[in-house]
Amino acid sequence: MNHLEELVGEWLEYNGYFVRRNVMVGRRPNGGYECELDIVAFHPTQHRLVHVEPSLDAHSWEKREARFAKKFAAGRTHIPGMFDGLRVPATIDHIALLVFASTTNRTTLGGGRIVHVSALYREILTGIRDRRVESQAVPEQFPLIRTIQQCQQYCDVGSSPTIPDTEGEGIGIVQQTSPTPTPQPTLSL
Repeated sequence: MNHLEELVGEWLEYNGYFVRRNVMVGRRPNGGYECELDIVAFHPTQHRLVHVEPSLDAHSWEKREARFAKKFAAGRTHIPGMFDGLRVPATIDHIALLVFASTTNRTTLGGGRIVHVSALYREILTGIRDRRVESQAVPEQFPLIRTIQQCQQYCDVGSSPTIPDTEGEGIGIVQQTSPTPTPQPTLSL
């Protein structure tokens, strides 16, 4: 499971969905499976069924179309039986969550809608914006969202952290600290 699959799963579960991750579907008679569905989630009170296929690839649209069409078709076939005992809706929201894409000229892929990863990040940041770490920390079973919450509270994009660095050298996780810190260029997107 890649980090994007984990983040999507956490975010859906955090918002009340029952989440199934990396579900193998379409058992073949001679072994193996037709394919794997990355994230399938059901919200019982909203009665919403979501199938998300996050991708970090930079393949051609033609190659992506074939891959996502196969996954979403398998989802339409196998997802209705994944939540035994629950009445799930007939309509599945298929989402291709892409890092390397634009929705300017293309909004669908393989029978699902394209969502750029920036929309996911915006949704998470907006969803936890008013939750303070000291009074409403994201629960520890959601480590990626909890990390985003802390980053949002303690750091401003494009400026220095709001917590003073008393040593002046940071803690050296990302880069080795030196006695005389060298100013680093900032990356602004």
